[in-house]
Amino acid sequence: MAVEEMPDVSAESGNDPSSPDVDASAGVSRKFSMQILKVIRESQQQHGLRHGDYQRYRGYCSRRIRRLRKALHFPNDHKKRDFKKKVVTSEVLTDERYILIPLVTAERAWAYGMQLKQESNTEPRKKFHMIRRLRKAAAHATALDHLCESPHCGAILKLEAQAYAAWMNGVLKFELQDWKAALESLSKAQTIYEKLEATMHEDDRDIYRGKLMELQPSLRFCAYNIGDESAAADLVKMREQGCLSADLLTDIDELLAQTREKQAATLSEVTWRGRTVPLKQEKVSLCLVSVQEGEAMLEKAENLEAKLSIYDNLLAECKDALQILKDELRNDPSFSRRVEGSAVSSLHYLHSYVSFLRLTKTVERSRLLIESLQINQGERGDGKQSKPQDFIRLYEVIMQSLTEMQQLPGIEEDLDTVQQLSSQILAYKAFRAHYMAEALFGAKKWLEAMGMYQRAKQHAQGALRDKIEDELKKKLEDFLLAADAKCMSAHAYSIAGDENVSQRVENLGVDASKPLIDRMDYYYEDSKLLTKNPNLVKFPPDFQPIPCKPLFFDLALNHIQFPSLEDKLEAPKEGSKTGISGFVRGLWGWGGSKK
Repeated sequence: MAVEEMPDVSAESGNDPSSPDVDASAGVSRKFSMQILKVIRESQQQHGLRHGDYQRYRGYCSRRIRRLRKALHFPNDHKKRDFKKKVVTSEVLTDERYILIPLVTAERAWAYGMQLKQESNTEPRKKFHMIRRLRKAAAHATALDHLCESPHCGAILKLEAQAYAAWMNGVLKFELQDWKAALESLSKAQTIYEKLEATMHEDDRDIYRGKLMELQPSLRFCAYNIGDESAAADLVKMREQGCLSADLLTDIDELLAQTREKQAATLSEVTWRGRTVPLKQEKVSLCLVSVQEGEAMLEKAENLEAKLSIYDNLLAECKDALQILKDELRNDPSFSRRVEGSAVSSLHYLHSYVSFLRLTKTVERSRLLIESLQINQGERGDGKQSKPQDFIRLYEVIMQSLTEMQQLPGIEEDLDTVQQLSSQILAYKAFRAHYMAEALFGAKKWLEAMGMYQRAKQHAQGALRDKIEDELKKKLEDFLLAADAKCMSAHAYSIAGDENVSQRVENLGVDASKPLIDRMDYYYEDSKLLTKNPNLVKFPPDFQPIPCKPLFFDLALNHIQFPSLEDKLEAPKEGSKTGISGFVRGLWGWGGSKK
């Protein structure tokens, strides 16, 4: 197994371990100036706490203490019957590494306590062991604070030791639920770390800022338990922003659950659409309290992820409440086979109200996603480019939710509400048809896209004739202007046949250096033709070869009579015979003399 080493503190502080108190060049005493928070933070990140492995960090601390005592020749007295532990005091403080012994010992006890806290989730008895280890860690941290009061220690080291001891005692009081004492100790640590941050180098300030951020949730939690109601809102905000550690997150959730239970106990009835119904189900009361808190939290949420998380929690609460109401309504015959126009029972009416809340939050969540896609210019949260199909899916969710609202018992008899919901459905149909046309436009189906644009305009015009909210009305008016332009564009592309016609024309291989008369068969937008010296024809033209005319004409040849040449021809000899002769005759043996 590889041995894990802690960073050399003496090298960082610039002190020579062999002579820590005296500077050899100047002959003056030098005080220790170790940065305790930086040392333990680097050790924690390198040996397990980056991944929350407290057992690994505890083992490292044990090995580190053994190596420190061996290097400093300061071992414990191990005898058979009498064990004497050597404690670091100011009298033996001749080396800066002596300070690491109580520091690492406190870290070992604290890491063991945090390990037991994780295991106490399944084994509750280990919580008592955890408290004992934290008490020991606080005792070692206090001993470190007393040790650093020595004149060998500088001002920074003294403040670091005080802040560390205050933080460790605050952790102990926090686990003991002594909120007032925990708040005092943690506030003291916060004050010291703020002063240290202001005096440190810029490279080291991030460590202190991180420590201050870790202290904030614990301070708010203690303040709330003491009686500060405003601290609860800060805790909820920190939880949504992900600023809480895993250990504190469980405590915060338990606190919020207890707060909601107290509020739900006072909520005995609910009024909706002029009718008041009693609340007898605890889960339903918690759901309604969560919805009220969620509306306030949505106003304070800063980013999209926080708002979506709130909506998801509210929808889950509504789903659980609806399941409880359905289980109770199984024996109600009017719930499964209700006649239109019949009276709605109180429990059934409460079921409609919770369903209405769930559908309303679903519509709001879908609207939020649509607005985020439009604001980010079509980019989704995962960094990919959004498609028209993403918008179509969200608008279909909205339309389905609005349709279900129309069919809820208690709303279906209200004609005005049903008409308003129908107008909203028609408006969202227009938006959905618009993005369907966008998808067809991207697929180069011009005629189908033009038809869908026309359908979207019809839905939008129908929705504008009814009573709709002002925000939706303005969106429809802006949409109609854009739809006309898109429809004309699709019509133009359908006539041209291809949206890349102009690009293909520009890419034609036309030689612009030729005069216009030589390239009349090609279309090319030549800006030089509009100048004062256009390249129309070549002047003067080039010479071309043509057939030459004869210099003399022989016309007398047609009138000349040539003399007869018959007397010049040789007459045939008498007795000459005609027939086969020569080679052919000799071939067949006909020629030759007879003897």
